[in-house]
Amino acid sequence: MNNDQSIWASLPVPTLIIGPDDRIVDINSAAEGFLNLSAKTVCGTPVWDQIAVNDPLENAFERARAAGTPLFVNDVDVGGGSRAPMQSNLQVAPLANHPGHMILMISPRELAGRMTQNHSVKAAAKSAIGMAEMLAHEIKNPLAGITGAAQLLSMNLGAEDLELTDLIVEESRRIVKLLSQVEQFGNLSAPDFRPVNIHDVLDRARRSALLGFGAHMKIIEDYDPSLPMAFGDPDQLLQVVLNLLKNASEASGSARGTIRLHSYFEHSFRLRRSDGSGQSLPLQIEIIDDGPGLPENIKGDVFDPFVSGRENGTGLGLALVSKIISDHGGWISVTSVPGHTVFRISLARAPKEDAPDISQEV
Repeated sequence: MNNDQSIWASLPVPTLIIGPDDRIVDINSAAEGFLNLSAKTVCGTPVWDQIAVNDPLENAFERARAAGTPLFVNDVDVGGGSRAPMQSNLQVAPLANHPGHMILMISPRELAGRMTQNHSVKAAAKSAIGMAEMLAHEIKNPLAGITGAAQLLSMNLGAEDLELTDLIVEESRRIVKLLSQVEQFGNLSAPDFRPVNIHDVLDRARRSALLGFGAHMKIIEDYDPSLPMAFGDPDQLLQVVLNLLKNASEASGSARGTIRLHSYFEHSFRLRRSDGSGQSLPLQIEIIDDGPGLPENIKGDVFDPFVSGRENGTGLGLALVSKIISDHGGWISVTSVPGHTVFRISLARAPKEDAPDISQEV
């Protein structure tokens, strides 16, 4: 196809050119990122083998081709490659001067919600910080007194009454632990930015998980060895990955589940901010598990403080994760269906003056 390559490469949404036989003729770089496949791999293959849509579109697609008219399909779940489906809008139109050829554009709804998510994360963080200051002062000191009094009482009680004082001590300590987590959320320092080998971070988190909370899990490494250095705080990014691995491990219960750590480069993605400025976030990290998935009633709010899908969960782990990524100027999103949950993190690469053109080694 005689496409203007600069325009084709700059299109911000996944776009495919489909031939008269419904085989893929070409895809842009955004589509490569969406499918997690290269143009060389998919070109020449049937489009419906690569694109999965929850509504049958083949007949409508063929009618649009025969009539030479565009086709618009809103709010359908579209998946590709190993990625979980995400709600998207589809636009199909005949390709001018190429009979029988169609152009298909996929607009994930996720793209429209990324900046809204970042703003809500920061607002929620401010609210939680204020709450942390109040709770630490007003509750932790009285709780220490209650715990001490219960321990003194237990010295002169029988076995039956000891159960009650032990309950007071245990529950008081649990509340203190919750307050400490809230304080941690509020007192998180600004990131200490430097070039970071993201695979070193993933490997440290993987080894730590397998020695502790994730000992019953199988953790698979699926890395792009050519990924350049990220720009961030290695300790805070380690905390992010550990929290996500812990969530995935706990979601599987006692079953031996599988977690896949996937890294890749998506050079076409830029995050546009409300002030009009843009930030390139090409480094992608996905934590993928085969657990039961997120509960339907909290899917849209999992990054908000105090929202948890576990009975005794504090709801602060993912809020902390989201705050750290937001402080890094990146973004985090989640797609989840039973058996396939994907947390995806996008980060900036290190400036060239800090990180010359070097590649990471796994």
